Parts: sequence; structure tokens; C-alpha cells
Amino acid sequence: MPRPCKRRRICAMPRNNSFAPMGNGERDEKPEKRIIMSLDEYEAVRLIDLEDLSQEDCARQMGIARTTAQAVYNSARRKLAECLTEGLELRIEGGQYVLCQEAAGNCGCGRCPRQGHQKTADCECNTEIYQQTGGKKMRIAVTYENGEIFQHFGHSEQFKIYETADGKVLSAEVVDTNGSGHGALAGFLKDHSVDALICGGIGMGAQNALSEARITLYGGVSGNADEAVEALLKGNLNFNSEATCSHHEHEHHGNCGEGGCGEHGCH
Repeated sequence: MPRPCKRRRICAMPRNNSFAPMGNGERDEKPEKRIIMSLDEYEAVRLIDLEDLSQEDCARQMGIARTTAQAVYNSARRKLAECLTEGLELRIEGGQYVLCQEAAGNCGCGRCPRQGHQKTADCECNTEIYQQTGGKKMRIAVTYENGEIFQHFGHSEQFKIYETADGKVLSAEVVDTNGSGHGALAGFLKDHSVDALICGGIGMGAQNALSEARITLYGGVSGNADEAVEALLKGNLNFNSEATCSHHEHEHHGNCGEGGCGEHGCH
């Protein structure tokens, strides 16, 4: 089983998470391609380019190694360059991150995005702790089998879908996929208005389909489904966004990540 990636600390969610080219003054409603920048990549750009921090200081602020900060920053800059030169839509979402729990203005990130923000009754950050979900209403799906997280997304026969708001579960239901396979499951989740998915192993094709459906992925998770959702809402879910499963072309027995599955492409 792979070592979980260390989550990168970010100060706050971006005020805007979608940017699209205007062309001749009119927004292209159907961009040919969309670039996804993770929230930790966004934070690295903000700290280095806007706050003028060195890569070493950026790494210290985000709680990661300098080499990791450099790699995250370089990846973000490449994505920005591609969006600008190719005229592509940019979305900021997902990634390996945890929100800073220091008091606003005391986190050392420069011009703290939370400092001086006036909270109101319907403010998304008006929660006890500014959590990973930002207090938004959110529908979370989990690959499901007998109370546990089923470990192979493409073979999922059931999802448990949770309706959440303000960091709490309001309701949950188990839904059957009715035989939907790899290619149809992302559409199935989109039809059920799912915002985020928690699962075990998942192939790259399915990951791309989820990205197109604007569903945030938390892969490489195992254990009790209810506990995983609670952990996500509290901002401490242990996940691995690089957990993939590539053995889609043949049948196998057992769950991804268990029983020697690593021998045929799950990692």
C-alpha cells in the first residue's frame, strides 16, 4: 500500500475558482479543454508570485519540503502558461491539502485572505473551523459495500450518497448503479448531483471523466464509509489522489489494494 501523500496547508479557499477566456468579449460556453489547478498549486502561486515568498518560505508555510514546493509551483505555472497561450478554461479544485486553522492574520502567509473578512449569517466561512468543504452544501458519494468503502470504482454496484451542509451530514441513502460500468459511473454520479467522491482504487479514464463532470475525487481511501465522510467534513480525511487502478481489461477477485492486487496494476 502506498505511503499517503502529506497534505499541503493552504490559508483559504480561492474567492473565484473558475476562469474562462472571453475571446472577442464573449465567454466561450463550450471550451475545447479545461485545465484543473489543484488548491495546493494555487496556494504556491499565491505565496511565491503575489506574496513574494521564497520557495523555502513557501515550503515552510505550506508544511512541505522545499523540493515539493518547487514541484507544486512549477506545475501550477505550466498550467497558467497553457491557459494563457491556448485560451483554455482554468478551474481551481481538489488536491492534497488541509486548510490552515490558525487565527486569521496570524498564519504568516502574507496578506491573509481571511483577515478583515466580515462574517455574516450566510457566510461560507461562518463555521467553527474553516474546513475543507468551506461550509457549503455538498453531496458526497462513497463507493459502498456492507458499510465499507468498496475498493474498485469501476466494479461498484452501490454508492452511498450523503447530503451535507455546514460540515454535518443531513441525510444519506444507498443507491444501486444498476450495472453501470466504468464509463457510465461518472455520468451516474453527475445525474445524482454529486459534488465529491470517496473511493479506493480508480483508473485514469474514470478520473478524467469525474474531472469533466466537476466531481472532486478523494481516492485511495479504505475503511468505514460513514467515518470517511465525517473525516472529510472535518478536514482530516487521509487520502491519496494518486491511487489508481489500471486492471480494467480483465476480471479479478478481491478488492483493489487488498489480496495482492498490486501484482496486476493497482497502486
